[in-house]
Amino acid sequence: MGSIRSKLGFIALFAILLSVAVPAARAQAARSVINVNRNGVAIEGYDPVAYHTLSRPVQGDPAISFRWMDATWLFATASHRELFAQDPERYAPRFGGYCSWAVSRGSTASIDPNAWHVENGFLYLNLNPRLNRDFIANIAENIRRAEANWPGIRDRLSNK
Repeated sequence: MGSIRSKLGFIALFAILLSVAVPAARAQAARSVINVNRNGVAIEGYDPVAYHTLSRPVQGDPAISFRWMDATWLFATASHRELFAQDPERYAPRFGGYCSWAVSRGSTASIDPNAWHVENGFLYLNLNPRLNRDFIANIAENIRRAEANWPGIRDRLSNK
């Protein structure tokens, strides 16, 4: 009798662990090198080129999109899409579009498309306006730290 109870207890414990572990594994596998929303859209649907050319965030149009790095990028105009298609690394945000401040601290976080900064031609996005100010306040050091941390973070995100 005790043996059956212990086996049933083990099976119940195993089922509970599976119910927790499987969704967590799926969530980890779903993370990618590019920060995307649940629909696979980068930068929450904002136009990455607009930050450079218009100096402001502009919501992209789902009818004007481009696939790059397993993500869908949206644009406000067809000309912005063409600029991006010709040189995506020039216009895409640094660190896969994850919060630059978080990457400078060795982790990742979501972004607010309105918390941004362009420095030396590169787009940096952050979680919120406060962290954006913190990132900019010591920008050279924060960029240096983020650049040092990004290869390891990128490898973890790509499951290498």
